Amino acid sequence: MSKISRRKLVTAGLSAAAGVSGLAAAAKLAQRYGLVPPDGGGLYGPGATLTYAAQRLLTANSLAREFPRSLISKAPFANAVAPLGDAFARLQAGGFAEWRLMLDGMIARPMSFSLSDLKQLPVRRQITEVVCEEGWSYIAEWIGTPLQDVLNAAGVLPQARYVVYFSYDRNWWDSIDMSDALHPQTIVTWAMNDGDLPVSFGGPLRMRVPRQLGYKSVKFINRMTVTDSLKGFGKGLGSAAPEGGYSWYAGI
Repeated sequence: MSKISRRKLVTAGLSAAAGVSGLAAAAKLAQRYGLVPPDGGGLYGPGATLTYAAQRLLTANSLAREFPRSLISKAPFANAVAPLGDAFARLQAGGFAEWRLMLDGMIARPMSFSLSDLKQLPVRRQITEVVCEEGWSYIAEWIGTPLQDVLNAAGVLPQARYVVYFSYDRNWWDSIDMSDALHPQTIVTWAMNDGDLPVSFGGPLRMRVPRQLGYKSVKFINRMTVTDSLKGFGKGLGSAAPEGGYSWYAGI
């Protein structure tokens, strides 16, 4: 069966199941085709599964809206950043020259990237909106390295399904599936509005996933792991967000 006909079949089945037999039936159909998110269990699991499966089938190649420079926010909002400790302060004092992004897991070549290394890879600039689940948003130009180019440099193995990324702030980590990891707008960001990425916005290195809510764009990233399962990370729900009551998949 072709990818297009399969997609039509599964989409029609999900819609019918949701409308006739309810969310539980739709969730079973999604499971058959491997479209269940890591937080797909529990009371709200069927709804989370239906949302994730439908968006993956219908918007796999969609792009987040990109804006003209005239709409860049004059005063973008920055969440308060808790002190990150003396070691971070020393890295910052050195212009983050010693900052490293470690990449391991299901790759042919475990790698370590400095900011300079990342800047030698292809660069993408995009003016996109950060949308917070708390109701605020802002538009900024984000400059960085497409995550797909970082992954290509390391040689991702065919069985890989997710990229898990960790923050210097140990309370925060997240993950995305390979559909978002290889999406052209998903970038490892090291600059903002033509300057270095400010610490208040996650500098020196931040993930940007503009097709999802802002909490997926984790700040201060320093490690990534490519994997085929999220069960061994945290509570197995895919990120710190669902452990705190939010959804793993936060598509917008």
